[in-house]
Amino acid sequence: MLQEMGSHAMDIYDYLLSGIDPRMTMYPLMQTPVAMSAILLCYLFFVLYLGPRIMANRKPLQLKEAMITYNFALVALSIFIVHEFLMSGWLSTYTWQCDPVDTSDSPEATRMVRVAWLFWFSKIIELMDTIFFVLRKKDGQITFLHIFHHSFMPWTWWWGVAYAPGGMGSFHAMINCSVHIVMYFYYGLSAAGPRFQKFLWWKKYMTAIQLVQFVLVSLHATQYYFMDTCDYQFPMVIHLIWVYGTFFFVLFSNFWIQAYVKGKRLPKQDLKRSLNGGHAHTNGKHSENGTSNGHAISKKSDSSQNENGSSILSKMKKA
Repeated sequence: MLQEMGSHAMDIYDYLLSGIDPRMTMYPLMQTPVAMSAILLCYLFFVLYLGPRIMANRKPLQLKEAMITYNFALVALSIFIVHEFLMSGWLSTYTWQCDPVDTSDSPEATRMVRVAWLFWFSKIIELMDTIFFVLRKKDGQITFLHIFHHSFMPWTWWWGVAYAPGGMGSFHAMINCSVHIVMYFYYGLSAAGPRFQKFLWWKKYMTAIQLVQFVLVSLHATQYYFMDTCDYQFPMVIHLIWVYGTFFFVLFSNFWIQAYVKGKRLPKQDLKRSLNGGHAHTNGKHSENGTSNGHAISKKSDSSQNENGSSILSKMKKA
């Protein structure tokens, strides 16, 4: 019985591997999902168990220079990825509607395959977001949603780029990296210190940018359901993108209401302004503990806030 079940499992596994785009198998970690899954499991083990125990009796690491370098490096990488998506289809042959995956070996098609892999690999790099939390002992930022985004989403994206490197399913990847240009630029400035505080007046709008992202992604995917015909080869990818876009839109909308309509998570400086103006918010604890994409607002001072790459956006990681 067990042998038969194992045989069936292997048949399913082999069937799934047979669907991987052969052009994608030339890139690291794309031959099978084993290596990718092992990386994500090691990530979970470190951030949920090993890392907190290593840091339990140690002082938080500052990592200011490392965080500045990391954030601005991701800005540069995101710019390059967006440029490659545009040049490999979205500004040339794509219609922005029902665009199938080009399975040829043309220069444009292989360029799209390369950037699709690079987009996925950038999600592996972004696992460092949580590593920084652990080393800086920002345990409160390691929420379920943060872990979910950094582990499950890259796992599903691996299958997406493995089967469908390009076509209309790559729209969400291009938009996601466009948003990351803005986000990591903000985090880089924030980590650089208090002298850059005057340039960070627009942090409130980071959540709005996220909401626009989810609306665009969901609307683009929704087109599929109203087309008479569409020869995009992997409709399951469209279904997942629509679900993800809608799911995160609801979550971020709720945060926007709580933070900026009801004022439950105002940043410390905004709370002080409200107190000075006679409009005190009673939920001061929330304002001290506000977070943005995993960058915690410091309880000590605005200086610490900037050095730690803080913001109000939320404990939710980008999607």
